[in-house]
Amino acid sequence: MGSDIVLASSSPRRRELLESVGVEFRVISPTADESRLNDEPPGEFALRVSAAKALSAARGLKPGTIVIGADTIVVVDGDVLGKPSDEKEASSMLHRISGGEHRVLTAFSLVRADSEIIHSEIVETSVSVKSLAAWEIEGYIKTGEPMDKAGAYGIQGIGAFMIKEIRGSYTNVVGLPLLELLEALRQQGTGNIFGEDGFNK
Repeated sequence: MGSDIVLASSSPRRRELLESVGVEFRVISPTADESRLNDEPPGEFALRVSAAKALSAARGLKPGTIVIGADTIVVVDGDVLGKPSDEKEASSMLHRISGGEHRVLTAFSLVRADSEIIHSEIVETSVSVKSLAAWEIEGYIKTGEPMDKAGAYGIQGIGAFMIKEIRGSYTNVVGLPLLELLEALRQQGTGNIFGEDGFNK
């Protein structure tokens, strides 16, 4: 890809996903406030934060640069589960999702360096989790994996042990819906990962 693309994220998982499909990009950690407003609907919250992340990283970049901002949340019965603040909250989240189904929403926004939002989208995946025993929850928390992930689990890591079924995009649960993102980039003239002569036109 010839255009300058920036990923506004400190998440190694999002970086790995983009690298896996050959996207050339650099990373700028965002400085946006990720707190939820009172009574803010989950989808609106994720979209707002994704745009805020992209806008915070777009300042001072050269014209033509496209910045990707993304935000992933877990929603259970209308409640938003973000990243746990401590092991106690991680345990509470894992008990909450145990034996049921929840939604994973990832919003992403594309912003030009002049701070113009050129695309915003939200992708949803349904995830079913097996009933977790107390020792499974305790043991999983001891691995440290839940502590920096929305909903306190990582589907691409040890947390895969608890997943019964997903309906929708797998990469969306990891943190970046690649199909939708690449299509949005292609529409901006930057998303043909197979080159000018490739079949992704």
